[in-house]
Order: sequence, then structure tokens, then C-alpha cells
Amino acid sequence: MKPVLSVPRWRVGVQFLAWVALLLFFVDTVAAGNGLTLSKQSRDTLAVPQWLYLATGGATIGASALLASFVTDRAFIQDLHSWSQTLPTVERGWDSLAWIGRSLGVAALVLSIFLGFTGPQLPTASLTILLTFAGVRAGLPIATYFVGNVWPALNPWQTIASILPSGFREYPHALQRWPAVGGLLVLVLVEVIFPVSAVPSILAMAILIYSTITIAGALLFGPESWFDNADPLSVLFRLYGAVAPIQRENGTLQVKLPGSDLRNADLVTDVSDVAFIIALIWELTYSGFITTSAGATTIETLVGITSLGIVNVETRAILVYTLLFVCGYAVFLGAYWYAGRLSRRRSGTYITARTIAFQFSPPLLAIAAGYHFAHYAGLFVSLSPALMMALTSPLSPPANPLILSPPSWFEGLGIASVLIGHLFAIWAAHAVAYDLFSSRLVAVRSQYPFIAVMIGYTVISLWIISLPGAIPPYLS
Repeated sequence: MKPVLSVPRWRVGVQFLAWVALLLFFVDTVAAGNGLTLSKQSRDTLAVPQWLYLATGGATIGASALLASFVTDRAFIQDLHSWSQTLPTVERGWDSLAWIGRSLGVAALVLSIFLGFTGPQLPTASLTILLTFAGVRAGLPIATYFVGNVWPALNPWQTIASILPSGFREYPHALQRWPAVGGLLVLVLVEVIFPVSAVPSILAMAILIYSTITIAGALLFGPESWFDNADPLSVLFRLYGAVAPIQRENGTLQVKLPGSDLRNADLVTDVSDVAFIIALIWELTYSGFITTSAGATTIETLVGITSLGIVNVETRAILVYTLLFVCGYAVFLGAYWYAGRLSRRRSGTYITARTIAFQFSPPLLAIAAGYHFAHYAGLFVSLSPALMMALTSPLSPPANPLILSPPSWFEGLGIASVLIGHLFAIWAAHAVAYDLFSSRLVAVRSQYPFIAVMIGYTVISLWIISLPGAIPPYLS
């Protein structure tokens, strides 16, 4: 049997040491902290005991999996997941809309970099910060898993690379999507540690660096290869788009049941795809945890434990945030791979654990979408008026933009989105099992380890939501 992870360990170690060295070099800048996406208001106290709240959430997922296992009619499952309706479309109109979208994407990129350096430095009045975090970080993913993936028509880097000579070297097949996995993890750490959501000029510099790397990679390996495999944003929106009820197929728009495409066997073809999906779940879990009182206490405790009397507190904090992020991701990824091996052992099938893990990973995208909505819907609602003001007057935005305060029921909406995401994931996993196994009993039994992992994810996410909010220490 082939090893699960094909990346040499020495490369992982070198990359980690390089990241630590970079953080230490910029320690004075890092200490400024991140104040927009990671600052949280205190949450209301639960009206029920926490153990009952968590047990109810876990039991809901378990009961849903049990009810799904009663549906054993393959024809019914097939009909439900293959149902679709074609929407009328005009190809000429698509071409025009695509060019408008590409033009807007390039204009937004240029304005973001320019105004980040020359525009107002107030975060809630900066088009650079508002467009990046309220738009691309919060609003666009929500639109993607609710409506469909429009990122290819907006991607400014792909537009720029497509009009320049490219494809000087062939993309290394062995890399698969590992560059996108590493890019996503680095972007999350940059968002957490550097003040990119608080200081427009630093965000503009980060965008400029990202643009340079992305365009250089696209020109070297060709836009198609680069954005299909190495660009984290393109891979992120493509995977989130698989959750949407609207899909574009053969030049037409198809309306389907949400999550129907999560049983697509071609969606995940490599270990790196699985690693990317787990990274989507973990990065949202991590961002949520460090903005709670328990997360703040954990960080402060670990920073205190690592006190050596030599290294300053900012450096220790950077190392603690990084190690916590990397170790947590390893635990999430390891738990999923173990579930794949346990599923093969329990089902007694000839299908490899690797293949089982591949097929059951797309349903996790529904969980990631639920996590994202719970984490960023409030941010999008709060900053939407400021974003609209900045878009209508990018060169001279109002000094005191309107910032909304989401109503209290938004907390309930976040809990509901987490549970709904898990319910969609369970049903999609049920459909995958019946595609993968010929025996009904084996199909049902194969799901148990993955359901256990989903229950674990559910309990952790609900626990994080129930905790009082706090500003991450040492980053403000």
C-alpha cells in the first residue's frame, strides 16, 4: 500500500523553519496584531447547560446518520442526486458578462493596491481592507456555495496572465495541489499574525507579494495548470462551488439539490485535495477558537510555559500561534485518514483506504461551508454598508462609514448553519457509500467512522460557538 502522504518530511521541516525565520524577521510588525476579522464581541450565556447543548448537537448528527441509513433504495438515492433543471442561457451574454467581470476584477486589484498605500488608513474606510475581507473573504465564498462559482470570471491574476506569453515549463505532476494547500495555510497564518485587516498599507504589500508570486507562477507553468493546481483562492472557490445548487455544465446552467455534486468521484483525485478540504475546516475552527476566552487562556498559558528569559514575548507568541495551528491541522487530517482506514477494516472491502478517503472527503465541503457562514456572515452584514460606500466613492470614502451590528439571533443562525452543513454532509456521504459499495450492509457500515469524525467536528465547533468571545492575546 502506498504511503498516505507523499511529501518528504525534510521538505516540511525546511518550510516550517523558513516560516518561523520570516516571522522572527518581521516580529515588530507582527506584534501590531490583527484587529478586524479576529476581534469578537462577547457572546450571550447559554440558557441550557453546556454539556446538554453539546450532547444535543452531537446526537442530532448521530440521529440524522441513523435515519439516513434507513434509506437503502439505490434508485431513489440516484434519482434524488441526479435531479436537475436547465435554466435558459445565452452564450453571447455569458461572453460579455465574463469580460465585464474580468475587467472589474483587474480594476479592483489595481485600486486595492494603490489605495492601500495612498488611501485612508482607517480599516473601516479603506477599500483595500473592505474589499478583501468583507468581499473576497466573507461575501464571495457565501455567494459561491449558495449560488455558484463566479471566481473564474473575476480572477484578476488569471486575466492578466492570459494576455501574456506563458507556459515556459510543464507543471510538475507530482506536486498536484500541494502548493495550494501550503498557500492556504500560509494565507491563514498571515491573516492571524500580521495586521493585514487593520493596516491597509500592510495588506496592500501582502496583495502585491501574492500577485507577484501568482502571476509569475501562471506565466511559468501556464494559467490553466497554475490556477487548477497551485493557486489557493482558485482551488478554494472551485471546491466551495461544488456545494452550490447552481452548476454550469456544457455551457448551460443546471439547478440541482444543494450538495448533489459532492458525490462526484472526480472532485477529489489526490491526497492534496483531501488535505485542502481538511484545511478549510481546520482554519475556520482555529480562527474561531483563538477568538474565545478559552483560546486566549490557552495562548497565554503556552506563552508563559515557553518563557526562557531570552526570547521576547512577541516571538514566543508567534511560535505558539504557529505551532497550535500546525499541530491542530495535523490532528484533524490524521483523524480523517484514520477514519478511512477504519472504514475499510470494518467493511472488509477490497477497496483501498486511500480510495475510500478520497470518495468520502467531498461531503466535508458542506461542513466547511456551514463553518464559514457561521464565522463570516456577521462580518459581511456589519461591513456591507461601509463596503458599498467605499465602492461608490473609492478615492474619497466617508470618514465615518456606517457599521451595522448584527441582531442577537445571528448567533442562532450560526449554530443552525453548522448543523445544516453537517446534515448535508451526512446525506452526501450516504450517497457516496451507495456509489462505492455494492452491498447495502457494507455501504451503511462504511459510514460509521466518518460519522464519528463528523460528530467530533460538530461538538468542537458548537463548543467554540458557545464560549465567550475574546480578542486574541499579543495580537492587538
